[in-house]
Amino acid sequence: MRVKSSAASAALLPVLLPVLMLGAVGCSGDPDGGTAADKSPDPKGSAAPAAPGAPPAARTPLERAALVQGDLAGYQISAQGKNPNAPDGQPQADKKACQPLADIMGDKPDPAAEETVNRGIGSQKQLGLAVSASLSEYSESDAKRLIARLRDAVAACGAGFTATVEKQSGSYSQVKPAAYKTGGDESVSWTTVAAAEGVSAQVHLVVVREGATVVRLMGLNVAGAKTTAEVPHEVADKQLEKVKQHIR
Repeated sequence: MRVKSSAASAALLPVLLPVLMLGAVGCSGDPDGGTAADKSPDPKGSAAPAAPGAPPAARTPLERAALVQGDLAGYQISAQGKNPNAPDGQPQADKKACQPLADIMGDKPDPAAEETVNRGIGSQKQLGLAVSASLSEYSESDAKRLIARLRDAVAACGAGFTATVEKQSGSYSQVKPAAYKTGGDESVSWTTVAAAEGVSAQVHLVVVREGATVVRLMGLNVAGAKTTAEVPHEVADKQLEKVKQHIR
């Protein structure tokens, strides 16, 4: 299935969602009209371990639990790493209460993460849908505090905020709690409208704690600003299944 996205929306992704992967963008739209499935596999891409060349036994539990190509029918999954044009680090919010929401857009869901493994997921079922998935390991107390801070930030930041990383800024308005049923010990979900350089997109975020592991999922539809984005439940369910299988 070939899916095309607007060039403006694709260019917007590194500013608004720094952690959104090359794989997610590439699977959602290809300037040549093809999909990642049409191309030869990158030896450092989808199905490769996070540590290239390492035998399965040498990979960390997070790397073994991360999604890989073939885990989900109808999706392209990439482990290539994030968009090279994306800024590095944790975005800084203009409002202290909203900093946890800005952190979620960065390289880690929270600076206290001991390890983070990222994946990019592109849907071949829904026009333009890209999902950034990450697994992060914390102490269990830090993982619990992260979820609590996110709940407080969603409640406090409904009017929106601005986040800046490496002098690139994006605004996040209409921050609203979202009902989203998933597994795990506890979770929080919300939606927001991200905007930069005159382009906007709806974003759906789901953060789940399973023990000391935090699963971060961000869905964005590059097909247009008016298109609703939702993290597919089958993606969340499969990721949590692998976490329970390899970590707990």
